[in-house]
Amino acid sequence: MNIDIIGAGIGGLTTAIALEQKGIKTRIFEQTEQIKPVGAGIILANNAMQVYEKLGLRKVIEENGNPISSMNITKSNLKPLSKIDLAYFEQKHNTKNIAIHRGTLQKILIDKLKLTKINLDHKLTSIVENTNGYSLEFENGERIQSSTVLGADGLNSVVRQNLFPNNSIRNANQICWRGITEYKLSAKFKNELNEAWGKSERFGFVQIAENKVYWYALKTFKKDKDVFSINDLDKYFSNYDSIIKNIIKSTKNEYIHTAEISDLKPTNVWFKENVCLIGDSAHATTPNMGQGACQAIEDAFVLSECIDKYEINKAFTEYQKLRLPKAHQVVKASWLVGKMAHLKNPILIGLRNQMLRLTPTSINRKQNGQIFQLAEI
Repeated sequence: MNIDIIGAGIGGLTTAIALEQKGIKTRIFEQTEQIKPVGAGIILANNAMQVYEKLGLRKVIEENGNPISSMNITKSNLKPLSKIDLAYFEQKHNTKNIAIHRGTLQKILIDKLKLTKINLDHKLTSIVENTNGYSLEFENGERIQSSTVLGADGLNSVVRQNLFPNNSIRNANQICWRGITEYKLSAKFKNELNEAWGKSERFGFVQIAENKVYWYALKTFKKDKDVFSINDLDKYFSNYDSIIKNIIKSTKNEYIHTAEISDLKPTNVWFKENVCLIGDSAHATTPNMGQGACQAIEDAFVLSECIDKYEINKAFTEYQKLRLPKAHQVVKASWLVGKMAHLKNPILIGLRNQMLRLTPTSINRKQNGQIFQLAEI
């Protein structure tokens, strides 16, 4: 069997590795002319690291990242509101949560591929079904024949638009800045992810390597009214803790990436005949739970196991059945968290903070336990 993967992001690369290890030939088609290390970090939660353990990548990822044993939600002054101790899950699954530079992870994944060719400068424009399968047409003029296609081409997936044109992208009306900076955090913060919630905005930071910090900041905007600039970030977060202000100050503008936050309204069908969606193409989520890439990595594991076990249409059916409920749960919960984090009314903010403080550890543990548990195939 030959499988063509559209997109060389984290989900596409992980899928290619998983399939290659099953002895299944794959080709990857990526729209960019070269794979550049995007100036952002990524947190590989326990569920993602369990997959990488199965693929023989856990050790090298741990060596190139920083372990995170606690996830904290705080007030703008870094006073704690909620803490999730990840040590329980580390022991249960024998894997750590790792914060790592996204570019470093991409290189690790590419280096793991042995036989799969990554075809750069191949932006897909259309998929046309024919008697032998599918004709894939690219912007560079090339046309190839394919028997099986996996769409790993993200939120604005061309594969999805060809399969299911009536899907809906939802704008969260939040702008997000992501940056990486040379900054020495105190030992207290070395193995923590901290996310400070304020009024209609929040700021998160985590160490990804020695003296290297990845941070992200989000702010609500009114459509067609608010205009934000990275040059004013220090003003937007002027009432936050001095550590946060110093992190912003230490970051060069060229290392800050700006984007509006959107997700894909949940859709109940991810495949049609021999074409299937994975990752953000199927279930793009807002980044409020740190599970976007992690869910794509889970897709890669489950889909590769199903393809190895069943004929292709049965494999896609089982994959969708196993993954869709959990992926949709993450999308819905993440959307809700994003709205809750950006409350503006002081009374509602007070109630929210009180709720976070009073939520029992057992509830947090149960919720994360469901997310970290891999499907059984």
